[in-house]
Amino acid sequence: MMEFTLDDNNGNGYQKIEKFDNDRTFEIAEHYQRILELLGENSGREGLLKTPLRVAKAMQFFTHGYLQDPVTILKSAMFKEEYRQMVLVKNIEIYSLCEHHLLPFFGKAHVAYIPNGYVTGLSKIARVVEAYARRLQIQERLTTQIRDCIQETLQPLGVAVVIEAQHMCMVMRGIQKQNSVTTTSDFTGAFLRTATREEFIHLINAKLH
Repeated sequence: MMEFTLDDNNGNGYQKIEKFDNDRTFEIAEHYQRILELLGENSGREGLLKTPLRVAKAMQFFTHGYLQDPVTILKSAMFKEEYRQMVLVKNIEIYSLCEHHLLPFFGKAHVAYIPNGYVTGLSKIARVVEAYARRLQIQERLTTQIRDCIQETLQPLGVAVVIEAQHMCMVMRGIQKQNSVTTTSDFTGAFLRTATREEFIHLINAKLH
């Protein structure tokens, strides 16, 4: 068993405090140390001494969405409201890990819904996106999960989700196309009508400020 410390106090008066499950962190770190060795590296050299621990903590942060319940997030700020026009939160930054290669994909999500008696706090929409993005994902599933969560929880007249992202598995390896962007979309209810969907597309492309 390797020995790690979660304490970054090096006698300089600075102590970094992070909340991670110690046992899980140590076990993940052990596996990453072995991976470094299998790649031909010397895991004992100075620059790599703490790398397994850093990666173990980073991976837990990248996937902390598994510990969050998006439905609970929405329900924590649901309010009765008779507003029945489109509510759009656009340019929500997303950072996720492709489940096929464990490489990042990142970009922006645009999410809209038309209330049907209830609205939710605007920040909750972004938190739902974050909760699903911080998991091992594919962009197509991420798009649908966001749509379904909002539709099933708020029961609005319709939901629209568009995600634009760049995938490092296409940029760094494989086809190596640096400028490729993947767009996915999913719609329910009122957004299945052409006029409503076109209004949504117009708004996410408009510069209103």
